[in-house]
Amino acid sequence: MESEKSKTSLSAETNEEYRVQVTSKKEVIEQINKYKEVLKTALDGQPNMAEETKQVLLQELLANFEAAVQDNVLVDGKPWEEASDPEENEPPDLDVLLDDTIVETTRRRCAYPRKILPHVVHSLKAERKLMGLYEHTVETQEVVKDPVQETIMSDLSAVAPGMVKQAIQVIKSINTLQKQAEGLCEVLSMKPSLTTLEIHRDVFDCSSQFDAPLPSVGGATRSRQPIKRATEEAAAAHCYVPPNKKRHHPVAEGKPQ
Repeated sequence: MESEKSKTSLSAETNEEYRVQVTSKKEVIEQINKYKEVLKTALDGQPNMAEETKQVLLQELLANFEAAVQDNVLVDGKPWEEASDPEENEPPDLDVLLDDTIVETTRRRCAYPRKILPHVVHSLKAERKLMGLYEHTVETQEVVKDPVQETIMSDLSAVAPGMVKQAIQVIKSINTLQKQAEGLCEVLSMKPSLTTLEIHRDVFDCSSQFDAPLPSVGGATRSRQPIKRATEEAAAAHCYVPPNKKRHHPVAEGKPQ
């Protein structure tokens, strides 16, 4: 039992991690550079040592110090070699990028016109040579206006406004005539009422066209006599004879009245 406990304790000690946990390589590098400046003064108190030997020992000391720190550090749980570089994690500095872009643009503005100028001059000279080789094979002619056609066009332009006004008036008159025709069609298509038929009979006396029985009203068929005939029948029923109109006798000429 004691041997098993000792084995488990040894395995736990071996599995236990003693390295320092950090989150960024950048902070570790800053600390290494800071302490490197301190270690550079470690051999200043050795005047009997040669300068070359000091430089060699100092370089070995700094390299060993940096390697020891990297071996005893875990960056986000990863060894130093497997961890990503700080430049990859850092976002780009916009101010630096803007400054670089401004400098590059200024440099191009100063340099490129000088490079382009000879090519522009060369192309202009070539165009001038081509224009000198060009020959006018066809001579231009002036177009002479026909006076008759000009007169016709001027007369037409003068008459056009009047013709437009006449066309507008004709269109308006056509619309008015169409409305009047529609009203006449409505009047002709109207059916006369009973009162209108009775008045027509009394005015134009009995006619074969109006002796026919009047149309029924409300679905019931009945015949109505003219007003004059109804009056005569009522007077005859009460033994009343209306007086006849006095006849007008013309007075003979030369006789006293």
